[in-house]
Amino acid sequence: MKKLILLYIFLTFFFFPFTNFAQTAYIANYGDNTVSVINVATNAVTATIPVGSYPYAVSVSPDGSNVYVSNSGANTVSVINTATNTVTATIPVDQYPLGVSVSPDGSKVYVVNNQMNTVSVINSTTNTVTATIPVGNGPLGISVSPDGTMVYVGNYWGNTVSVINTATNTVCATITVGAYPTGISVNPNGTMVYVANWNSNTVSVINTATNAVSVTIALGAYPRGISESHDGSKVYVVNYNSNNVSVINSTTNTVSATITVGATPIALGNFISTHTTGITSLNIELANISVFPNPTTTTLTLQTPHKATLEISNIEGQTIKTFNITNPETTIDVSGLSNGVYIIKAHCDKGVVVGKFIKE
Repeated sequence: MKKLILLYIFLTFFFFPFTNFAQTAYIANYGDNTVSVINVATNAVTATIPVGSYPYAVSVSPDGSNVYVSNSGANTVSVINTATNTVTATIPVDQYPLGVSVSPDGSKVYVVNNQMNTVSVINSTTNTVTATIPVGNGPLGISVSPDGTMVYVGNYWGNTVSVINTATNTVCATITVGAYPTGISVNPNGTMVYVANWNSNTVSVINTATNAVSVTIALGAYPRGISESHDGSKVYVVNYNSNNVSVINSTTNTVSATITVGATPIALGNFISTHTTGITSLNIELANISVFPNPTTTTLTLQTPHKATLEISNIEGQTIKTFNITNPETTIDVSGLSNGVYIIKAHCDKGVVVGKFIKE
C-alpha cells in the first residue's frame, strides 16, 4: 500500500478552525509532536500541548470544549480539553490517521486512516471507536454534511470520494473525481461538495442530490486546501505551486479572483471562520461593531457607536494604515492595497476588536 511521503515533506504545521468566537487557534506541529495554542488577538502562543507522534490534523468540537488531533505516527487521536489545555484521552485508531472532522452536534468524530483505507467513528462521550468503515484507496480529506447525515471522504490514491451514510455507517456512493483529491468541503446548506484535485489542477463540484460531479473548475497549480465563506457564496482554494488562493463564485462556479499569498501554501481543513464575517469582537460590549463587505475590492465600511482608532496591517504584522473613527459609520478606501489577507484592529475605550478581511 502506497504511503503519502509527500506529506512528510510538505507539512510542518496544520492549521484548523478558530474557537471561542475566533479568539483561539490550534496548530498541529508535525515535526515536534505538539499542538500550539494561539491567542489570535495578541498573536501570542499561550500553551504548547504534547500529543502523539506526527500530529497531522485538528478539528474543534462545535461548543469549543474539545480539540481532536490525529497523530499519524502513533495511530491515535488526542483529545484536548480547551479549558485546561491538557490531553484528557488518547484514542487508538487504524494506521496513519490523517483528516479528522467532528459532527455538527459534536457527538461523533470521524477520522480517516490512510494506510488501512478506513474511517474510524469515535463516540465523543465515551472516547471510544464505535465503528470502522472501509472506504477508497488512500483516504485523506474528510468533511461532514451540515445536518450530520453524510460524511464525504477524499481518496487520494483512488481518485474518488466515498459518501458515508452516518445512520448505517456504510458507504452509499463512490464518486469519481480528479487526480489525487485532497481538500474537501461541504457547502453550508449541504447541496454541494467541493473537492480540490492536487494532480489535476481542478476542483470537482459534487451535487449531493445526485452524488455526481456537476462541474469541474480549472485552477492554479496543485490545489490542496479548500474552504468556504460562512454564507457559501465563495469557495477559497489554496494552490500550492502557484503561491495563490483561487476564489470561486459558487453561483456561477467560476474563478472570480486570485489572491497572491506566501510561498507554497498548503492550508487544509476549514480555514474560514464560521463564527463571524470580518471583524470579530473580543468584548461582549463591542459585539455591535461590524465591517463589510468582506471580502472587498475597493472599500470597507465600519459601523460602531464607539469612537475608535483603526489599524490595518498585513499578515506579517506591518502596519499599513491607521484611521481615527468618530462617526457611527465610516467608509475606508482600500483599493490601493494589494490582494491578500489583512488584519484589522479597532482600539476604543471599551477594549480592542481584532479581525481579518480579504482584499480581492
